[in-house]
Amino acid sequence: MGEILDLKTIHDYNKFLGLETLNPLVGFVDFSKVEVLKHRCKCFGFYAIFLKEKIHGPITYGRSKYDYQEGTLVFIAPGQVGGINDNGETLHPQGYALLFHPDLIRGTSLAHKMKDYTFFSYEANEALHMSERERQTVFNCFNEIQEELRHVIDKHSRSIIVSNIEVLLNHCLRFYDRQFATREAINSDVLTRFEALLGSYFDSTKPEELGLPSVAWCADQLHLSANYFGDLVKKQTGKSAIEYIHLAVISRVKDRLLETNKTVSEIAYEVGFQYPHHLSRLFKKVAGCTPNEYRMQGKIG
Repeated sequence: MGEILDLKTIHDYNKFLGLETLNPLVGFVDFSKVEVLKHRCKCFGFYAIFLKEKIHGPITYGRSKYDYQEGTLVFIAPGQVGGINDNGETLHPQGYALLFHPDLIRGTSLAHKMKDYTFFSYEANEALHMSERERQTVFNCFNEIQEELRHVIDKHSRSIIVSNIEVLLNHCLRFYDRQFATREAINSDVLTRFEALLGSYFDSTKPEELGLPSVAWCADQLHLSANYFGDLVKKQTGKSAIEYIHLAVISRVKDRLLETNKTVSEIAYEVGFQYPHHLSRLFKKVAGCTPNEYRMQGKIG
């Protein structure tokens, strides 16, 4: 792998592309105005939203490689690495990019909402695939921001740009909800594999060796980012991924309480709890009674 280009500022990125910087905290790139796009892996010090329409070769993003399709959006957060790493170049590239530095939104309501836009932590193969209507909505937002960048910077510039970015991100939330819904068959397959993964995990010695499976571990086994996986499970089941895991482990505990004479402590260690009282607390929360109360009710029944 070649050296990673460290781009700390919007100006650094514009300089890499040979473009003028109109605002130090936000930038809009029309790649058709870039004659040659050199292929480099880059570490971004700012947020970036890419809509690439013509590019050659797979993009490296995180641990994955991704071939862009027309009309897809990819989101990058500060500190992430992305780009093509083949020492090549693309002549007359096409597409767009919106860039904004964390300092642009610092102290604004948008800064507090950024955690809700979990797609900034998705893997590249979890990109947003837009319909033509959705694509036009994104272009309308891009145009509003681009128009403001052409305006002389004044005391209103920041609030107007931040508001338009927030509108764009809210639209993307809606589009991802649509994508989760329209890919129900694929998502159902993920849930099936998730259930099978949990089943095999608790049938093995992994709980005693590794503890309870984490959301991040499950997502990694299913080749998804933790955020995308968590959002998918929530959309499909109404429960968070960790709630889903907890239901699975409590189901196993219930079976062992009724089918064995093992103590609650023994069962707790077998299913991955480090401390038995953690199991008792979760069991009471999920089942509405303690493990021993559940066992007694089962015997009475």
